[in-house]
Parts: sequence; C-alpha cells; structure tokens
Amino acid sequence: MRHAETVTFGGSGLDRAAELRGNPEALEKALAEPEATVIVLWRGKPLLAGADRDMLARLPAGHPILAEARMPPIYLGRDGSGHCFAFDISSWKPDDLDTEALGSFLDQSEQHHPALSAEQVFCELRGVMTRLDQRDAELAATAKAVLSWHRSHRFCAVCGHESEMAMAGWQRNCPSCNSSHFPRTDPVVIMLITHGNKVLMGRSPIWPEGMYSLLAGFVEPGETLEAAVRREVMEEAGITVGAVEYLSSQPWAFPSSLMFGCRGDAVTEEITLDPVELEDAIWVNREDMMQAFSGRHPVLKPARKGAIAHFLLRNWLADRLD
Repeated sequence: MRHAETVTFGGSGLDRAAELRGNPEALEKALAEPEATVIVLWRGKPLLAGADRDMLARLPAGHPILAEARMPPIYLGRDGSGHCFAFDISSWKPDDLDTEALGSFLDQSEQHHPALSAEQVFCELRGVMTRLDQRDAELAATAKAVLSWHRSHRFCAVCGHESEMAMAGWQRNCPSCNSSHFPRTDPVVIMLITHGNKVLMGRSPIWPEGMYSLLAGFVEPGETLEAAVRREVMEEAGITVGAVEYLSSQPWAFPSSLMFGCRGDAVTEEITLDPVELEDAIWVNREDMMQAFSGRHPVLKPARKGAIAHFLLRNWLADRLD
C-alpha cells in the first residue's frame, strides 16, 4: 500500500462480496449466520462503542433495536469471518434531542437508545473519524454514503415514480418505467497549490474562527482533474496554476463525494478573491503552517484532522508527498 492510501477512509481491503447482492436467498442466509454482525446508523450518525468512542458497535442481527428500521439493510460485505450489514433507524426520536446541535459544523451531541448499553451512542462521524481503525472507518463511511443516497433519491429521475431498493441496497429500480439507479459519487478536487515555500489556503465563512483549508471544488462534466484544479483556483483566488499532479484520494461521505487530492504549481501569486466562494484566501509559509499544526500559531488553525486537506498539508511539511 502506498503511503497516500493511509488517509482516513482510505480503505481497509474490505471484501464487498458484490456477487451476493443480487442473491436474496444467500443474503438472508448470511444475515442469519451466528457470525453475522450489524452496524446501525441514526440520521447519518454511526453507533459507536467504548469510553473513547473509538470503535463501531457491532450488534447481532437479532438485536431488538433493529425493529426501528423502516428500510431493508444494506449489505456491506465480509468483515473478517462473518458478513456485515447496515441498518438505519432514523425514525427513532430521542426524548432529549438537541435539534440545534444536529447538522451543525461541530456537532458534538450524542444520542443514546434505551435498548443499548450505556457506552453505545450515536456520534457525528466527522468528530470521531480519526479514532476509528481502517476497517471501522470504511464500513461507517460506506454505510453513511449509501443510506444518504437512498434518503435523497427515493423517486425515479426519469418518470418521478417512487423507486424501490434492490441489490442489497446498491441499486434502486423504478416499477413504473423500469429504470435502474445507482449510488452517486461526486468527484471533487482539493488542491495543494504551492509557490516556493508557501501554500494557498482559504476559508469558508461558516468555519470556526481561524480555520483555513486547501481550496476545493466539484469536477464539472467534460473536465479532467487537472483542468478542474486550474479552473477552481482561478475562479476562487485568481491564481494561475501550471503543472498539476494527482496525489491521493479520499471517500468523503458528507454526503457523497470522492476527494481527489492534487498538487499544483502556482504561476502567479497575487490573490483576487471571489467573495461568493470564500471569505478569505492567503499564502501561508511552512514556518507558520508548522506553528499552526503544533497549536502555537496566534491566529491560524489547520484543516480538521482526518480530512484529506490535513493529510496533504502534514505530508507537505514532512516532504513526504508520495
């Protein structure tokens, strides 16, 4: 495995066993096996276990909490010696729900279901992603992304009729026009743009004070990754970019992106900010970035740990962009 694949959500070699998705009998048998386990999500939050919330809770397939599910499970694949499924219980309504925390940039609220042990709680994945091992991170991100797609794509894009889940959650079929639909993944470029000893950073107005990250944007139809990097940097910061190379990728299930980490050499230095896209954009030298990563910079805070921006910046500082 290349060092670039060690990014959070970078993959654990999970056997997704796609050959079973179209076999309902085999899946029913797999779910009934004693080794089968279930992970549970509530409104996109995975159920975690442990005092430090550092592992996915794996429940038996017969656990009573699964009665809360309103859709069939998603088959995730073979996890070690058994099969793994994901259930969504978003219909459950906690008694003490903090609606202001839900969906906020830094949602630190936890939800506990009365049918679970005290250490099993639902947590926002972005807040715990760096604590999970590779397998748990891949399972959680996969389940979150696929379940999110089902919630937002209930109706056929061709005729508007409500579609039905198929292929163990990896497809939706329309009974009206016979169209088939598949989970979407939106390609996004995120750019380590350097000019000498400096890297280009930007910030969104909704981010915590002092937080800056690498520039990023969606790849448009008919566009290469390299062209998307140059276009996005020019649109957002007015910087011309020359040579571009691919570095690493990261599945980002918030809700359905695949981040393509790229490196680009800036040809120009003067920033012309697009205020619609960014609140600010600045050049940051290595010395200031090292201070930010150590928590000693008076203003600058780096991208959040676990995000590919943090991964790329950390390895840029270490001269380890392989």
